[in-house]
Amino acid sequence: MKDVFARLASDFLSAIVFLVIYLATDNVILATSVAIAGALAQVIYARVKGHKLGYMTYASVALVIVLGTVTLLTNDPRFMLAKPAIAHFAIGAIMLKRGWMLRYMPPMVVETAPEYVTAAGYAWAALMFVLGAGTIAVAATGDLKLWAFYISAVAGGAKALAFAVQYVVFRLVVTSRRRAAARA
Repeated sequence: MKDVFARLASDFLSAIVFLVIYLATDNVILATSVAIAGALAQVIYARVKGHKLGYMTYASVALVIVLGTVTLLTNDPRFMLAKPAIAHFAIGAIMLKRGWMLRYMPPMVVETAPEYVTAAGYAWAALMFVLGAGTIAVAATGDLKLWAFYISAVAGGAKALAFAVQYVVFRLVVTSRRRAAARA
């Protein structure tokens, strides 16, 4: 689990750097420039150390460079703020693959309620699209505090709640079906 959080922090390091510097200085040019330089430095450092970088890291760096350049040209932070929406949309698109979630489930769930797992996979995809659209809507306001709240509390909270609901539903369905099978 620690490794997962380390990878997520690495993938979103430039967005975190941008946010911290922008909140501290209220200077879009400085925050964007440091975020772009940090993203490039992160890739260079990893290559020098011989670390293999994942697709998300390269995608994140590319987005930082493209959206950062547009932010620098327009002096408008909303382009950098929209970056998480692109990640949500990409992940949502991947989650549209039928049965993608089956490999992450315990065998008992896969054997007992595979149709629920497939439905949950589509529900997760829908959640990612909704959160991406919300991110764009909030980024369009240009309100950095609202954006930071949305990204951390709303988007993070929605994912945690979805996970909890999914866990409870799977547990109830599996338990119910196993009891019914034992009686039969």
